[in-house]
Amino acid sequence: MTNDWIKIRRDLHQIPEIGFKEFKTQEYLLNYIQTLPQDYLIVDKWKTGIFLFVKGTVGDKTIAYRTDIDGLPIKEETGFDFDSKHDGYMHACGHDFHMTIALGTLTQIVNNRPESNVLFIFQPAEEGPGGAEPMLNSDLMKKYNPDTIFALHIDPKLPVGTVSSKPGLLFANTSELFIDFNGKGGHAAYPHETKDMIMAASTFNVQLQQVVSRMRDPLKPAVVTLGKMEAGTVQNIIAEHARVEGTIRTIHPDSMQLIKNGIERILKGIESRFECETSVDYGANYYMVNNNEEQVNQFVKVIEDTDINYVEAPEAMTGEDFGYFLKGIPGFMFWLGVDSSYGLHNSRLNPKEDAIEVGIKAVSNMIYKA
Repeated sequence: MTNDWIKIRRDLHQIPEIGFKEFKTQEYLLNYIQTLPQDYLIVDKWKTGIFLFVKGTVGDKTIAYRTDIDGLPIKEETGFDFDSKHDGYMHACGHDFHMTIALGTLTQIVNNRPESNVLFIFQPAEEGPGGAEPMLNSDLMKKYNPDTIFALHIDPKLPVGTVSSKPGLLFANTSELFIDFNGKGGHAAYPHETKDMIMAASTFNVQLQQVVSRMRDPLKPAVVTLGKMEAGTVQNIIAEHARVEGTIRTIHPDSMQLIKNGIERILKGIESRFECETSVDYGANYYMVNNNEEQVNQFVKVIEDTDINYVEAPEAMTGEDFGYFLKGIPGFMFWLGVDSSYGLHNSRLNPKEDAIEVGIKAVSNMIYKA
Protein backbone atom coordinates (compact mmCIF):
# COMPACT_ATOMS: atom_id res chain seq x y z
CA MET A 1 0.00 0.00 0.00
CA THR A 2 3.05 2.33 0.16
CA ASN A 3 2.45 3.78 -3.30
CA ASP A 4 -1.23 4.32 -2.46
CA TRP A 5 -0.33 6.39 0.61
CA ILE A 6 2.20 8.41 -1.35
CA LYS A 7 -0.43 9.15 -3.98
CA ILE A 8 -2.91 10.25 -1.32
CA ARG A 9 -0.31 12.45 0.32
CA ARG A 10 0.53 14.09 -2.99
CA ASP A 11 -3.15 14.58 -3.83
CA LEU A 12 -3.69 16.33 -0.52
CA HIS A 13 -0.49 18.33 -0.89
CA GLN A 14 -1.90 19.96 -4.01
CA ILE A 15 -5.05 21.33 -2.34
CA PRO A 16 -3.97 23.20 0.82
CA GLU A 17 -6.71 25.34 2.36
CA ILE A 18 -6.69 27.64 5.36
CA GLY A 19 -8.73 27.27 8.54
CA PHE A 20 -12.46 26.59 8.18
CA LYS A 21 -12.14 26.80 4.39
CA GLU A 22 -10.96 23.21 3.87
CA PHE A 23 -13.84 22.36 1.53
CA LYS A 24 -11.89 20.41 -1.10
CA THR A 25 -9.90 18.68 1.63
CA GLN A 26 -13.03 17.55 3.45
CA GLU A 27 -14.51 16.31 0.17
CA TYR A 28 -11.36 14.35 -0.64
CA LEU A 29 -11.32 12.73 2.81
CA LEU A 30 -15.01 11.81 2.65
CA ASN A 31 -14.62 10.32 -0.83
CA TYR A 32 -11.83 8.08 0.43
CA ILE A 33 -13.76 7.10 3.55
CA GLN A 34 -16.68 6.00 1.36
CA THR A 35 -14.44 3.39 -0.32
CA LEU A 36 -13.97 1.58 3.01
CA PRO A 37 -16.27 -1.04 4.58
CA GLN A 38 -19.13 0.89 6.17
CA ASP A 39 -20.60 -1.75 8.52
CA TYR A 40 -19.00 -0.39 11.67
CA LEU A 41 -18.49 3.26 10.66
CA ILE A 42 -20.36 6.38 11.72
CA VAL A 43 -19.32 9.53 9.85
CA ASP A 44 -20.31 13.02 11.02
CA LYS A 45 -19.30 16.27 9.36
CA TRP A 46 -18.41 19.13 11.70
CA LYS A 47 -17.95 22.44 9.86
CA THR A 48 -15.08 21.59 7.46
CA GLY A 49 -13.85 18.77 9.71
CA ILE A 50 -14.99 15.19 10.31
CA PHE A 51 -15.74 12.94 13.27
CA LEU A 52 -15.41 9.28 12.27
CA PHE A 53 -16.36 6.57 14.78
CA VAL A 54 -15.32 2.92 14.38
CA LYS A 55 -17.17 0.45 16.60
CA GLY A 56 -14.75 -1.93 18.33
CA THR A 57 -15.29 -5.65 18.86
CA VAL A 58 -15.79 -5.14 22.59
CA GLY A 59 -16.41 -1.40 22.77
CA ASP A 60 -15.74 -0.95 26.47
CA LYS A 61 -13.72 2.22 25.88
CA THR A 62 -13.07 4.73 23.11
CA ILE A 63 -9.64 5.84 21.89
CA ALA A 64 -9.52 9.09 19.92
CA TYR A 65 -6.92 9.91 17.31
CA ARG A 66 -6.74 13.44 15.97
CA THR A 67 -5.25 14.78 12.74
CA ASP A 68 -5.21 18.38 11.52
CA ILE A 69 -6.21 19.17 7.95
CA ASP A 70 -5.48 22.83 7.10
CA GLY A 71 -2.62 24.44 5.20
CA LEU A 72 -0.77 27.74 5.49
CA PRO A 73 -0.77 31.01 3.51
CA ILE A 74 2.74 30.38 2.14
CA LYS A 75 3.76 30.37 -1.52
CA GLU A 76 5.33 26.98 -2.21
CA GLU A 77 8.92 26.87 -3.53
CA THR A 78 9.65 23.12 -3.41
CA GLY A 79 9.72 22.53 -7.17
CA PHE A 80 7.72 19.30 -6.69
CA ASP A 81 5.81 18.08 -9.73
CA PHE A 82 2.87 17.75 -7.30
CA ASP A 83 3.20 21.20 -5.74
CA SER A 84 0.27 23.29 -4.56
CA LYS A 85 -2.42 24.13 -7.09
CA HIS A 86 -3.70 26.84 -4.75
CA ASP A 87 -1.37 29.76 -5.40
CA GLY A 88 -0.13 31.36 -2.20
CA TYR A 89 -1.03 28.36 -0.02
CA MET A 90 0.98 25.30 0.98
CA HIS A 91 1.00 22.31 3.29
CA ALA A 92 4.13 23.69 4.92
CA CYS A 93 3.51 22.09 8.32
CA GLY A 94 3.02 18.48 7.25
CA HIS A 95 -0.73 18.24 7.61
CA ASP A 96 -0.84 16.38 4.28
CA PHE A 97 1.32 13.73 5.99
CA HIS A 98 -0.86 13.81 9.09
CA MET A 99 -4.05 13.20 7.10
CA THR A 100 -2.49 10.41 5.04
CA ILE A 101 -1.31 8.62 8.18
CA ALA A 102 -4.81 8.95 9.66
CA LEU A 103 -6.38 7.47 6.52
CA GLY A 104 -3.82 4.65 6.47
CA THR A 105 -4.52 3.84 10.10
CA LEU A 106 -8.28 4.05 9.53
CA THR A 107 -7.99 1.58 6.66
CA GLN A 108 -6.28 -0.94 8.92
CA ILE A 109 -8.74 -0.37 11.75
CA VAL A 110 -11.92 -0.88 9.71
CA ASN A 111 -10.52 -4.06 8.11
CA ASN A 112 -9.22 -5.49 11.37
CA ARG A 113 -11.18 -3.94 14.21
CA PRO A 114 -9.58 -3.60 17.65
CA GLU A 115 -11.42 -4.30 20.90
CA SER A 116 -11.79 -0.60 21.68
CA ASN A 117 -13.91 1.89 19.78
CA VAL A 118 -11.83 4.38 17.80
CA LEU A 119 -12.79 7.98 17.12
CA PHE A 120 -10.88 9.62 14.28
CA ILE A 121 -10.99 13.42 14.46
CA PHE A 122 -10.12 15.36 11.31
CA GLN A 123 -9.69 18.83 12.78
CA PRO A 124 -9.80 22.04 10.72
CA ALA A 125 -8.12 25.35 11.53
CA GLU A 126 -5.18 24.14 13.59
CA GLU A 127 -2.99 26.92 12.23
CA GLY A 128 -5.72 29.46 13.00
CA PRO A 129 -8.16 30.64 14.10
CA GLY A 130 -8.27 27.41 16.12
CA GLY A 131 -10.48 24.38 15.67
CA ALA A 132 -9.56 22.21 18.65
CA GLU A 133 -11.35 24.10 21.41
CA PRO A 134 -14.73 24.38 19.63
CA MET A 135 -14.43 20.76 18.49
CA LEU A 136 -13.71 19.67 22.07
CA ASN A 137 -16.81 21.53 23.25
CA SER A 138 -19.06 20.28 20.43
CA ASP A 139 -22.09 18.06 20.90
CA LEU A 140 -20.43 15.39 18.76
CA MET A 141 -17.43 15.19 21.06
CA LYS A 142 -19.79 14.88 24.03
CA LYS A 143 -21.66 12.17 22.17
CA TYR A 144 -18.57 10.04 21.56
CA ASN A 145 -16.86 10.99 24.85
CA PRO A 146 -13.43 9.37 24.26
CA ASP A 147 -11.48 8.01 27.20
CA THR A 148 -8.08 8.92 25.77
CA ILE A 149 -6.72 10.88 22.81
CA PHE A 150 -3.43 11.13 20.95
CA ALA A 151 -1.89 12.73 17.87
CA LEU A 152 1.40 13.14 16.03
CA HIS A 153 3.32 15.94 14.35
CA ILE A 154 6.10 15.57 11.82
CA ASP A 155 9.59 16.64 12.93
CA PRO A 156 11.96 17.66 10.11
CA LYS A 157 14.99 17.32 12.39
CA LEU A 158 14.44 13.65 13.31
CA PRO A 159 15.42 10.81 10.95
CA VAL A 160 12.81 8.59 9.34
CA GLY A 161 12.12 5.59 11.59
CA THR A 162 12.25 7.63 14.79
CA VAL A 163 9.47 8.93 17.04
CA SER A 164 9.86 11.19 20.04
CA SER A 165 7.77 12.32 23.00
CA LYS A 166 7.93 12.92 26.74
CA PRO A 167 5.66 12.93 29.78
CA GLY A 168 4.47 16.35 30.90
CA LEU A 169 4.99 19.57 28.99
CA LEU A 170 5.87 19.11 25.31
CA PHE A 171 4.73 22.39 23.67
CA ALA A 172 4.23 25.85 25.10
CA ASN A 173 1.20 28.07 25.61
CA THR A 174 1.01 30.43 22.65
CA SER A 175 -0.85 33.56 21.63
CA GLU A 176 -0.80 35.61 18.46
CA LEU A 177 -0.18 39.35 18.80
CA PHE A 178 -1.47 42.11 16.50
CA ILE A 179 -1.10 45.79 17.44
CA ASP A 180 -2.21 48.87 15.48
CA PHE A 181 -0.84 52.38 16.09
CA ASN A 182 -2.87 55.32 14.80
CA GLY A 183 -1.55 58.89 14.78
CA LYS A 184 -1.37 61.80 12.35
CA GLY A 185 0.51 61.73 9.06
CA GLY A 186 2.09 64.62 7.23
CA HIS A 187 5.04 66.03 5.29
CA ALA A 188 8.49 64.75 6.27
CA ALA A 189 9.70 68.37 6.47
CA TYR A 190 7.21 69.20 9.24
CA PRO A 191 7.47 66.40 11.84
CA HIS A 192 6.25 68.75 14.60
CA GLU A 193 2.83 68.83 12.94
CA THR A 194 2.47 65.05 12.91
CA LYS A 195 2.23 62.06 15.21
CA ASP A 196 4.80 59.66 13.75
CA MET A 197 3.65 56.04 14.08
CA ILE A 198 6.94 54.55 12.85
CA MET A 199 8.54 56.13 15.89
CA ALA A 200 5.73 54.91 18.14
CA ALA A 201 5.90 51.33 16.87
CA SER A 202 9.70 51.27 16.96
CA THR A 203 9.74 52.53 20.54
CA PHE A 204 7.20 49.88 21.49
CA ASN A 205 9.34 47.16 19.91
CA VAL A 206 12.37 48.16 21.97
CA GLN A 207 10.39 48.36 25.21
CA LEU A 208 8.61 45.06 24.48
CA GLN A 209 11.77 43.08 25.14
CA GLN A 210 11.77 44.34 28.73
CA VAL A 211 8.50 42.50 29.38
CA VAL A 212 10.38 39.19 29.24
CA SER A 213 13.66 40.37 30.73
CA ARG A 214 12.28 42.51 33.58
CA MET A 215 8.61 41.72 34.24
CA ARG A 216 8.68 37.90 34.25
CA ASP A 217 10.07 35.36 36.70
CA PRO A 218 13.35 34.21 35.09
CA LEU A 219 12.56 30.64 36.18
CA LYS A 220 9.44 30.68 33.98
CA PRO A 221 10.62 30.69 30.33
CA ALA A 222 8.84 32.90 27.82
CA VAL A 223 9.41 34.35 24.35
CA VAL A 224 7.85 37.41 22.73
CA THR A 225 8.71 37.90 19.07
CA LEU A 226 7.57 40.48 16.54
CA GLY A 227 7.87 38.95 13.08
CA LYS A 228 6.18 41.62 10.97
CA MET A 229 6.01 45.39 10.95
CA GLU A 230 4.20 47.58 8.40
CA ALA A 231 4.10 51.36 8.20
CA GLY A 232 4.17 54.21 5.75
CA THR A 233 3.60 54.67 2.03
CA VAL A 234 6.56 56.67 0.69
CA GLN A 235 9.87 58.06 1.95
CA ASN A 236 8.79 61.69 2.42
CA ILE A 237 5.49 61.16 4.24
CA ILE A 238 5.40 60.59 7.98
CA ALA A 239 3.37 57.46 8.68
CA GLU A 240 -0.08 57.90 10.17
CA HIS A 241 -0.52 54.20 10.86
CA ALA A 242 1.75 51.32 11.84
CA ARG A 243 1.04 47.68 12.59
CA VAL A 244 3.15 45.03 14.27
CA GLU A 245 2.44 41.30 14.34
CA GLY A 246 4.06 38.70 16.52
CA THR A 247 3.69 35.83 18.94
CA ILE A 248 3.88 35.17 22.66
CA ARG A 249 5.02 31.79 23.99
CA THR A 250 5.21 30.69 27.62
CA ILE A 251 5.86 27.49 29.51
CA HIS A 252 3.61 28.43 32.44
CA PRO A 253 -0.03 29.45 31.79
CA ASP A 254 0.09 32.29 34.35
CA SER A 255 3.03 33.89 32.52
CA MET A 256 0.82 34.45 29.46
CA GLN A 257 -1.51 36.88 31.24
CA LEU A 258 1.42 38.57 32.97
CA ILE A 259 3.03 39.30 29.61
CA LYS A 260 -0.22 40.55 28.10
CA ASN A 261 -0.66 42.89 31.08
CA GLY A 262 2.87 44.17 30.53
CA ILE A 263 2.23 44.80 26.83
CA GLU A 264 -0.90 46.79 27.62
CA ARG A 265 0.93 48.94 30.20
CA ILE A 266 3.61 49.76 27.62
CA LEU A 267 0.94 50.68 25.07
CA LYS A 268 -0.67 53.12 27.51
CA GLY A 269 2.72 54.82 27.84
CA ILE A 270 3.14 54.90 24.05
CA GLU A 271 -0.28 56.54 23.69
CA SER A 272 0.66 59.24 26.20
CA ARG A 273 4.13 59.88 24.80
CA PHE A 274 3.19 59.97 21.11
CA GLU A 275 -0.37 61.29 21.48
CA CYS A 276 -1.77 58.39 19.48
CA GLU A 277 -4.26 55.56 19.78
CA THR A 278 -3.41 51.88 19.90
CA SER A 279 -5.40 48.66 19.73
CA VAL A 280 -4.26 45.13 20.51
CA ASP A 281 -5.65 41.80 19.32
CA TYR A 282 -4.30 38.51 20.66
CA GLY A 283 -5.80 36.44 17.85
CA ALA A 284 -5.62 32.69 18.35
CA ASN A 285 -4.51 31.41 21.75
CA TYR A 286 -3.29 27.82 22.12
CA TYR A 287 -3.10 25.94 25.37
CA MET A 288 0.08 24.03 26.20
CA VAL A 289 0.50 20.43 25.08
CA ASN A 290 0.82 18.64 28.42
CA ASN A 291 1.25 14.89 27.88
CA ASN A 292 -0.25 12.35 30.27
CA GLU A 293 2.60 10.36 31.83
CA GLU A 294 0.77 7.02 31.85
CA GLN A 295 -0.19 7.36 28.19
CA VAL A 296 3.35 8.27 27.11
CA ASN A 297 4.81 5.35 29.06
CA GLN A 298 2.36 3.00 27.37
CA PHE A 299 3.32 4.42 23.97
CA VAL A 300 7.01 3.84 24.70
CA LYS A 301 6.29 0.17 25.51
CA VAL A 302 4.30 -0.19 22.29
CA ILE A 303 7.14 1.31 20.22
CA GLU A 304 9.71 -0.94 21.90
CA ASP A 305 7.92 -3.94 20.35
CA THR A 306 8.46 -2.53 16.85
CA ASP A 307 11.47 -1.64 14.71
CA ILE A 308 10.79 2.06 15.30
CA ASN A 309 13.32 4.01 17.35
CA TYR A 310 12.10 6.08 20.32
CA VAL A 311 13.98 9.07 21.75
CA GLU A 312 13.02 11.40 24.58
CA ALA A 313 11.88 14.81 23.33
CA PRO A 314 12.90 18.16 24.80
CA GLU A 315 10.33 20.78 25.71
CA ALA A 316 9.69 23.19 22.85
CA MET A 317 8.26 26.69 22.47
CA THR A 318 6.24 25.36 19.55
CA GLY A 319 2.48 25.92 19.79
CA GLU A 320 -0.16 23.31 18.92
CA ASP A 321 -3.95 23.53 18.97
CA PHE A 322 -4.03 19.92 20.20
CA GLY A 323 -3.31 21.22 23.70
CA TYR A 324 -7.01 22.02 24.17
CA PHE A 325 -7.92 18.35 23.62
CA LEU A 326 -5.37 17.32 26.26
CA LYS A 327 -6.81 19.89 28.63
CA GLY A 328 -10.09 17.95 28.56
CA ILE A 329 -8.99 14.35 27.81
CA PRO A 330 -5.92 12.40 29.01
CA GLY A 331 -3.53 11.67 26.16
CA PHE A 332 -0.34 12.71 24.41
CA MET A 333 1.29 13.96 21.24
CA PHE A 334 4.47 12.63 19.66
CA TRP A 335 6.94 13.74 17.00
CA LEU A 336 7.41 11.66 13.83
CA GLY A 337 10.81 11.95 12.15
CA VAL A 338 10.67 12.95 8.46
CA ASP A 339 14.28 14.07 7.88
CA SER A 340 13.64 17.28 5.91
CA SER A 341 16.42 19.68 4.97
CA TYR A 342 13.94 22.53 5.52
CA GLY A 343 11.89 23.14 8.65
CA LEU A 344 8.22 23.57 9.48
CA HIS A 345 6.45 26.59 7.95
CA ASN A 346 9.19 26.82 5.33
CA SER A 347 8.21 27.18 1.67
CA ARG A 348 10.68 24.39 0.80
CA LEU A 349 9.65 21.82 3.42
CA ASN A 350 10.44 18.40 1.91
CA PRO A 351 9.62 15.54 4.34
CA LYS A 352 10.62 12.04 3.25
CA GLU A 353 7.58 10.00 2.27
CA ASP A 354 9.00 6.79 3.82
CA ALA A 355 7.87 8.27 7.12
CA ILE A 356 4.21 7.73 6.23
CA GLU A 357 4.43 3.96 6.77
CA VAL A 358 6.30 4.54 10.04
CA GLY A 359 3.54 6.84 11.23
CA ILE A 360 0.80 4.36 10.30
CA LYS A 361 2.61 1.60 12.17
CA ALA A 362 3.14 3.72 15.30
CA VAL A 363 -0.47 4.95 15.44
CA SER A 364 -2.16 1.65 14.61
CA ASN A 365 -0.02 -0.34 17.07
CA MET A 366 -0.91 2.11 19.81
CA ILE A 367 -4.61 1.69 19.06
CA TYR A 368 -4.45 -2.11 18.98
CA LYS A 369 -2.45 -2.39 22.20
CA ALA A 370 -3.98 0.44 24.21
